[in-house]
Amino acid sequence: MQEANWTQVSEFILLGFSDRLEVQLSFFLLFLLIYLLTVIGNLGMIVLIQTDSLRHSPMYFFLTNLSFIDMCFSSCVTPRFLYDLLMSRKVISYNACATQMWFAATFATTECYLLAAMAYDRFVAICNPLLYPIIMTKNTCVQLVFCCYLVGIVISIVHTASIFNLFFCGPNEITSYFCDIPPLLRLSCSENHVSQTILFVLAAFVVVLNAVIVLISYICILSTILRMRTSTGKRKAFSTCASHLMSVVLYFGTMIFMYAQPGGLEAVEQDKIVSVFYTIVIPMLNPAIYSLRNEEVKKALKKKLNKKICLHQPKF
Repeated sequence: MQEANWTQVSEFILLGFSDRLEVQLSFFLLFLLIYLLTVIGNLGMIVLIQTDSLRHSPMYFFLTNLSFIDMCFSSCVTPRFLYDLLMSRKVISYNACATQMWFAATFATTECYLLAAMAYDRFVAICNPLLYPIIMTKNTCVQLVFCCYLVGIVISIVHTASIFNLFFCGPNEITSYFCDIPPLLRLSCSENHVSQTILFVLAAFVVVLNAVIVLISYICILSTILRMRTSTGKRKAFSTCASHLMSVVLYFGTMIFMYAQPGGLEAVEQDKIVSVFYTIVIPMLNPAIYSLRNEEVKKALKKKLNKKICLHQPKF
């Protein structure tokens, strides 16, 4: 069959997880709660940092951007998912699908690079503490974050263009709850070997490369920590790295499983579970990880709460 004879679909149907009403209502309540916690947690983290002296630290400048990206990443997927859970027919237009994919790919890619930049920041802070103020200046941090966003945008354009240059002649049922790359590649009527190769190469370049940068940074950090003479210094160094390392393991682990393995287009059900984890659950967990594991964030939060309590106490 020639591509000229194919009729391009104008919309897609998102199959999601189940068509049973009681299951959909349960999912709606669960993911609505998760989304509200995601927005409140990440927005709260941004406000806390920006209204405290923490905002002057490079680490918390990166953390502010991480919270912003997590909130945006979840917002380009979850609200649409919640809407579809209330609909009997879950239809998304061709253009809306391409737009959702572009936004999701942009924030997912940007987060990979940002986590690597945060690992580099921790490496300089612990391994070269005397040079830290000289290396990690405000301009350097802004430039690093700008590059993260720029690379994220460029790579997402390549991904979206490679997918939506393919022909989709039917069926038009996406075996997911949002317009993700693997389920769309399964629907393509035209030869998609080039798009699969682009997906794998770019995923390896983005995820694996940044994961290696993080790994090397933490090998150096661990080596430096083990050479420290005082247990207090070791505890402080571990506490500043533990939350970031936990976020890295969760995020890169799911991304490598989802995109950076050859032949990763076949496992439909496990793709759904993994994609829920990195698009919806991890953005909710990051604020909790950083607030519970980071002493400076906990101190800033306690200071804000004590200030509010003092303001609301009756004066005699």
